[in-house]
Amino acid sequence: MKNHQAQLRKKVKQYHFELNHLLVLLAILILSQLLVSLIHKIALRNFLMKTQEWYQRDFAERLANLSTTSLELLLESSLLHQNRDAADVEKIVQAFNIILSQQLLQHHVQEVTILLERKDEIIAIDNGQVLYSYLIENRQSIPPPDLPHSRAIELYRKIKNEIIESEQIYSILEGRQTFHIFVPFVPKGEYVGAVYMRNTPAFGFITSGIISSYNETSLIFTAFILFGLLAMFYISLHAVRKRDEALQLLYQERELQLKENIHFQKEMLFAKRIYHTHHKAEKVMGFIKEDLHALSGNNIDEIKYRVTKYANFISRVIYDMKWFEPPIQAIRNPIFKTNLNELIRFIVQNIFLRVTAGQAAYRFDLDLDEKLPPVPINEFVVWEILEPLIQNSIEHAGGEKIVIRIKSLYSPQLRQSIIALSDNGQGIHPELLETNEAGIKRLFLENTSTKAESKNSGYGCYIAHEIATQRCGWKLDAENLSAGGCQFTLTIPQHAI
Repeated sequence: MKNHQAQLRKKVKQYHFELNHLLVLLAILILSQLLVSLIHKIALRNFLMKTQEWYQRDFAERLANLSTTSLELLLESSLLHQNRDAADVEKIVQAFNIILSQQLLQHHVQEVTILLERKDEIIAIDNGQVLYSYLIENRQSIPPPDLPHSRAIELYRKIKNEIIESEQIYSILEGRQTFHIFVPFVPKGEYVGAVYMRNTPAFGFITSGIISSYNETSLIFTAFILFGLLAMFYISLHAVRKRDEALQLLYQERELQLKENIHFQKEMLFAKRIYHTHHKAEKVMGFIKEDLHALSGNNIDEIKYRVTKYANFISRVIYDMKWFEPPIQAIRNPIFKTNLNELIRFIVQNIFLRVTAGQAAYRFDLDLDEKLPPVPINEFVVWEILEPLIQNSIEHAGGEKIVIRIKSLYSPQLRQSIIALSDNGQGIHPELLETNEAGIKRLFLENTSTKAESKNSGYGCYIAHEIATQRCGWKLDAENLSAGGCQFTLTIPQHAI
């Protein structure tokens, strides 16, 4: 049971996105349907109420008019017969009573009476005998009606003049369904009063039936929408599955392409790095040959030290040719205790100053702090950082009598070492000191150089920056000096000491 519930939750979670969209769409459609239904229902109810009111008024007026016409016809026919015996009188009275009381048998008729004027008062007659005595026998003294009709008399007083002037049926709506109908009573063409009828026609069942039918239609329509959404969900679910499968294949293909591209870029960088260090190795091999030719009993220790350094550098070059990315322990390791001052002196004395051509064009000024602690970095990795920076100052300084100053300094307070390499040349072009989105100056980007032949240039500062920052965890910066020339600054933090 638990496994089944877990699988069900997993499936629901898998299509959580689609379910959310379906629920939102369903909620919007249902709310829209309810809103439209409510507005339509209100409009339909208003229309039915107006129609019902008109029909009720018309029905009430027709019923009252029919009763009045019957009374008028009965009265006129009674007046035509002058010789009436007791049986005729009884029949006439009975006919009046039938007309006045028969309408009360209908459940929607509550009151029927005849309103007549007697001098300055209005009397209400709802009895056939009284009506016969008043209208046919002209008796002015009549008993009061059995039922009070004060409300009818009150309303009649207000509208009597309008009825007399228009001699038309007058109706007053009280509440939503109760009609007070006043029909002019004009026997023999002479206005004598009005027939009053209080009528409450009940046609609410028609409105309720129509509204109920509309509600059923709305529910059926909503059910169709729901089934349509479920069908849409099923279709979209199938489409989403196909889309996910296609995206998965696309992502796999893109992953392979990215891997191939990264592999290709690594190969290119590797080839450039090997090409860059290959020339250095050739130069160092030449130095080894010169030292071997100059070997004698007096300089054997000096040449041995120098050749050992050269050989170790060549070994490092060969080691780097085997790896795209050398293991970190081959770069940073506690067993390495590289003396930066000694390495700087060796590179200056045994690399740059051994090149006889152009010796007079530049000179070195070393200001090295002997308190500078060793660093746990392979010395030939540091060699790959310092040598391109010095070479850059030589090649790009320009002019004559170039002085290259190398200064080392250790700050116990900041617990960091500083190596500053500066020259008195023409400096770095300002565009190369601009930074990109990653905060790296253009000088340290690949294939960025001011040399005319830039095919194999623009790589020395790049590889120095990459090795210093990515492999050693140092900071390398470049700037122009106010007195002229430029300066490269290596900052070696405590954790690298």
